[in-house]
Amino acid sequence: MLKAVQILGCSSGLTIISQRLTKSSSTVSFLSKSINPLKLSTSPRKTTTLCFNPTRMSTSSLPGSDPVPKSPTFVAGDVRKIKFCQWCGGPTKHEIPDGEEKLRAICTHCSKIAYQNPKMVVGCLIEHEEKVLLCKRNIQPSHGLWTLPAGYLEVGESAAEGAMRETWEEAGATVEVVSPFAQLDIPLIGQQTYVIFLAKLKNLDFAPGPESLECRLFALDEIPFDSLAFSSIYVTLNLYLEDLKKGTLKFHYGTINKRPGSSPSDIRAFSLDYHLQP
Repeated sequence: MLKAVQILGCSSGLTIISQRLTKSSSTVSFLSKSINPLKLSTSPRKTTTLCFNPTRMSTSSLPGSDPVPKSPTFVAGDVRKIKFCQWCGGPTKHEIPDGEEKLRAICTHCSKIAYQNPKMVVGCLIEHEEKVLLCKRNIQPSHGLWTLPAGYLEVGESAAEGAMRETWEEAGATVEVVSPFAQLDIPLIGQQTYVIFLAKLKNLDFAPGPESLECRLFALDEIPFDSLAFSSIYVTLNLYLEDLKKGTLKFHYGTINKRPGSSPSDIRAFSLDYHLQP
């Protein structure tokens, strides 16, 4: 059964349903062969509501990452590129609407405002007998590099449904979603939010779809970290191996701040900030 991770507002900032909040380690080590396989418990967990102030959240970087200089002037989306209204086709003007703080594209005919919102990417981290399923990309960006099966969430489906659909499209695999594993926001480049679920193969019938060159189960000590497609996948797999080493799989939230000017495939040009875990 899919376990919900609830995040609610509270007077001090955010409220997270969890047992406790801990600071993340500043490094993530690789898993050795000696680690015993982890079995997830299906028994109910007692939860406690905790409040925290976002300004007190910890900052950390994964091994090999290149810390990002803080640049308040850097933004991923350029509203000035919106020249015409998506509703009536009229030309737009670029102003800050009354009561708002950001520059918007406003139609000069119908007065509607075009808002730019992040895209949600959903996918599965598929476990099978101490191995994980990866796909070699057959499309740009990062053609020929390895990734977890993932893609954009479609209208009319839940995040879990989208993750299972993307897994079927890219790896021809039918899976059972076990639990959410990570939410990783990438605000500086791409304006994306990744939601990755832990999942199990229902059978071993999988094969690459049109967007994949190859699909393969990798032993944990054979994951091709030097040939991964995106920083989000690099972070997710490192967090997964670190959890296995500690003996407990947790839910992770973090912000991947990409270095301004870096490409999506420059997987080490980032810092992992605001890393939260139960």
